[in-house]
Amino acid sequence: MQWIALISTIVGAVIATGSAMLLDRQRWKRERLDRETQTCRTLYGDYLAGLSEARHVCGNVARDSDMEPSTRRTMAREAFGPCIGLRYQMTISAPSRVVEASEDAFRRLRDLRDRVMEGVLVTDPVYLEGRRTYDDALAALRARMREDLDTSEDGTAP
Repeated sequence: MQWIALISTIVGAVIATGSAMLLDRQRWKRERLDRETQTCRTLYGDYLAGLSEARHVCGNVARDSDMEPSTRRTMAREAFGPCIGLRYQMTISAPSRVVEASEDAFRRLRDLRDRVMEGVLVTDPVYLEGRRTYDDALAALRARMREDLDTSEDGTAP
């Protein structure tokens, strides 16, 4: 009779320990996924902000028809600089479908920057076409980022 009580106690302890370990493992996985999602969200936000800032500066430069060509080139080049480091962070941190879209947006913005450096103004058809292709690439990038983060169009999680 005492053996049954001892065995029951041991079985109960094994079940309790096993379930505690299982719950800890599940919590660890969930917390790790939350950290990874937050890291991606931060990187994506920084990358989009960098692209936006560079595009904004290029737009301002393209609006100034009186700007010296050397100043125009310098301002456009410097505005684009911070995007380069974030681009490489994206290539090692984001899934391939997001990297493809980020590379496309980066290249379209670089093309727009190059036109601005050449002296194209904001009213020129070349600028307008470059801006449109960049905006399209940026919209595709944001959609891929939302898919990766599992968020809807309004920014909320499903």
